[in-house]
Amino acid sequence: MFRGLLIENNEDGAVLEELDESRLPEGDVTVRVEYSTLNYKDALAVTGRGRIARSVPMVPGIDFAGKVISSENPGFMAGDEVLLNGWGVGEKHWGGLAEKARVKGDWLIPLPPGLSPRRAMIIGTAGYTAMLCILGLEDNGVTPDKGEILVTGATGGVGSFAVLLLAKAGYSVVAMSGKKDAGAYLRELGAAEVMDRAAYSAPGRPLVGERWAGVVDVAGGHILANACAAARYGATVTACGLAKGMDFPATVAPFILRGVTLAGIDSVYCPREKRLKAWNRLAEQTDDRDFSLIAHEIGLDDVKGVSEAMLDGKLKGRQLIHIEN
Repeated sequence: MFRGLLIENNEDGAVLEELDESRLPEGDVTVRVEYSTLNYKDALAVTGRGRIARSVPMVPGIDFAGKVISSENPGFMAGDEVLLNGWGVGEKHWGGLAEKARVKGDWLIPLPPGLSPRRAMIIGTAGYTAMLCILGLEDNGVTPDKGEILVTGATGGVGSFAVLLLAKAGYSVVAMSGKKDAGAYLRELGAAEVMDRAAYSAPGRPLVGERWAGVVDVAGGHILANACAAARYGATVTACGLAKGMDFPATVAPFILRGVTLAGIDSVYCPREKRLKAWNRLAEQTDDRDFSLIAHEIGLDDVKGVSEAMLDGKLKGRQLIHIEN
């Protein structure tokens, strides 16, 4: 038996239960989960405020880190430390908000040297997605000397890590947030300037004065459109989220008149080679000191209440879930 959050129907959300190991889904690797995280998708699933689970019953949790218990996959053996994020886990396949998980070994990657399961999950899907955005900027030649980088949704998980990682790499970061009390937090992460989200929340002009050499956007909607309108010639805008809407009420003007690149960032089905590159960079470029502001540790019993607070916009940073075995 093991403990896990189980969704029996999407409307009621998840309930913490004792589960029999025979209920674990098909897979060739079984993992004892040590840490997971609470992402926005997870909060929607846990509370029943979003139809995230594609089938039920479902254990939510889109990422986890832990130690292999048993394996029929030649790439892993008992005792290996591994992590997983994406691949539909927590939506189509039982996820990480439980003490055990059984998955396809092809979805796992070994923990990079020097990265503990705890630190890996403080980073989690949020930090991994932020690093994919930074790689997207670098791939298009956006270096620190090119100018300011705008990070939207900067107090969230992806945004917090984007501010931290970009600042550590020498970029001048402007952090956008709708939280009135976020200034000190964002400047401590490394933001050179904090910008009120209200400036970009309403419909804007097709083009405005050139400012951003690059953008990390988690919002979508008018915020993404206005960020593109203010991008400099040759800038790259990375889009990885839709916290403010799936629509994109923009024009083609930034792309055909300023040569702006809109780069889509997918963390779920990202190819293994790029996934490994991102995680190795995260292992090399972060340490535990970076996370004192970002990480807040909770247990499985706390997940439902913390999920409500997350969806109500009351939290900053990352919610690390210690799965006690």
